[in-house]
Amino acid sequence: MQTRIANMAIIVEDQDSVEPINEILHEHAAYVIGRMGVPYRQRQINVISVVLDAPEDIERKLAERIGALAGVSTEIAYSAQTFSA
Repeated sequence: MQTRIANMAIIVEDQDSVEPINEILHEHAAYVIGRMGVPYRQRQINVISVVLDAPEDIERKLAERIGALAGVSTEIAYSAQTFSA
């Protein structure tokens, strides 16, 4: 199985989506290297950065599930290098 490093940026504009995001990330904890959340209270927006080491299909499905939540958008930046798991 080939994996690659990716950084998923998540913008949360609907605070009701925060808990579902945390649940989804917890389900994929084996692939999460680290995460950082920055609450921008003045604008009532959360910005989350999640660094992953996962197969491409897992990264894509994770971004699709999170991005499908109300008031949430995601983008992923990928490394060009792949690794054997």
